[in-house]
Order: sequence, then C-alpha cells, then structure tokens
Amino acid sequence: MRPELIQATDLLRLNTPEAVEEALGLLQNTVYSFSMKVCGHPEDAEDTMQEVLYRSLGHLAKLQDPQALAVWLFTVTRNRCWRMRRKSSHAPDHMLSLDELMPSDEELGLLLRDAGEGPESNLLHAEQHHLLHQAILRIPANLRIVLVLHDMEELTTEQVAQVLDLKSGTVRIRLHRARLSVRKEMSNMLSGTHEELAKPQATARKPGRGRSEGSERPSECRDLFANLSEYLDGRVEPLACDQMRLHIEGCPSCVAFVRHLRTAIDRCRSLEVSCDPAVAIRLRTILTREYLRLLVIPEAK
Repeated sequence: MRPELIQATDLLRLNTPEAVEEALGLLQNTVYSFSMKVCGHPEDAEDTMQEVLYRSLGHLAKLQDPQALAVWLFTVTRNRCWRMRRKSSHAPDHMLSLDELMPSDEELGLLLRDAGEGPESNLLHAEQHHLLHQAILRIPANLRIVLVLHDMEELTTEQVAQVLDLKSGTVRIRLHRARLSVRKEMSNMLSGTHEELAKPQATARKPGRGRSEGSERPSECRDLFANLSEYLDGRVEPLACDQMRLHIEGCPSCVAFVRHLRTAIDRCRSLEVSCDPAVAIRLRTILTREYLRLLVIPEAK
C-alpha cells in the first residue's frame, strides 16, 4: 500500500484543520494519479478527483484503517473512471496470447546484444514518463487497471481482487499479462515498430502469426515465461523456484528477458502523474472547509 494513504489516515485522526488539509492533499494526488493512469485524460481525471473526494468526505472519518481506506477509495474511483472512460484509439481490440507476448528471436538477439541497456534504460533519455504512460494506455483496460492497482498503487493481490471483485488467481494471471504487454509496448514504441505491429491488430489475426517463423522457444523457456511474474514476486514454491533459477542462469536469452521485464516493472512502479497545482489547491481548500463543517471543527484562521 502506498505510504501516502497510511499518512493520510494518521492525519485525519488528528482532526485539526492543518492535518485535514494535508490529508486531503495526499488523497487528491492518489485519486488523480490513479485516474490518469487508467483513463489518460486530464479533464476526466480532474472531474473524477472532485466527485470522488467530495462524496468521500462523509466516510473518511469512519475509515480508521488504511487498508479499508485504500480498498474503499480505489473502488469508488474505479467505478467513476469506468463510467467516464473514453476508449483509447491505441488500445488493441483483443488480448494478446502468451505466444504473441513472447519475444521473437530477433528481439532476444537485440536484448542479448545490448546486454544491460535495453529500451527501458533508454526511456530515461526519451521522455520517460510520457512514453511509459502511453505504453500503459495501449494495453487492454482490464489488464491496465490490475497493473495500476498492484504495481503502481501498491495494493496486494487480495486487495486488488476486492476492489475489482475478482478471484485472486484471476488477478495474478491478468497482472502477468499486463506486465508482459507493457514491456512489449515500450519495446515496440522505442524501436519504431509499433505502427507496423499495430496494423494487423485491427483485423482478425490468423492463428500462430503472433511471432516470427522458427522462433519456437524450448519448453523450459516457455514454462518460465508463463510463470515469470510469480517467480519475480517470490510466489513460487522453493523447489520450483530453484529449478527456475537454475534454468535462467544457464539460458542467456532468459537472463536478458527477465532483466528486461524486471526493468519494465520498476519503471511502472516509479511512474507518477501530478495534477495542475492551481486546480489541486483550489479544490483542496473547498474540500477542507466542507470536511471541517461536517465534523463541526473550527477552520484555521
């Protein structure tokens, strides 16, 4: 869970005007950033931030537990975002299969050649936040929201399942596909091949055409690929984990891909999208005044 939500809960318990205003500022940033990562439109994110927080004022004092606050806040925000969501012109019409998300031999060759400096490393020098945000908005919405909640808003698998009304196993499957999809989108965007790869998605894809001919990976690599998020998140049984690690250490292609995926995950976790300060201050002043009125607490002079 994001430390901002824990801090906001502690501040709200103080019930002082200064603490309330600071807490609402933290909640503002959380709601706006989440909305932007999911929807990508500043106007929609500002409207969502205003409506969600205004509706939350009567509940905030009752939510003493940070986890309860996180689940409640993200559930309300998700519902509002889904009502306002505009379909992205770049989002694919269908969910790519694991075979289609696996890197081709050509891409693996590039990863091996570039060693520790793949496309995600270059993001630092190529409008990092903008490109990463665009890559996130290009993946299917049902995968995107799982990625945002788990890797960016730092909710546990169980909390994400509660917010989205899904089973934990479903959350894990979608998270893995979301991570692979973002990695692929960033790689495509930075290699200049996205437009070429995006065109076939608008039409029906023929079976088996997701990857190049002759790019079939060994079964051990395919098994690793299918369970890579579980391995990276430390959710694999010790014996299976040891077997996966031994395979990775002996397979240069898997070493390169694991490093590439891990870097993509780290980039996602570091992405922040901030609201216009003038808009945030104006709204925070109004919200603070209303919250204090509901609690019958005198405003700070």
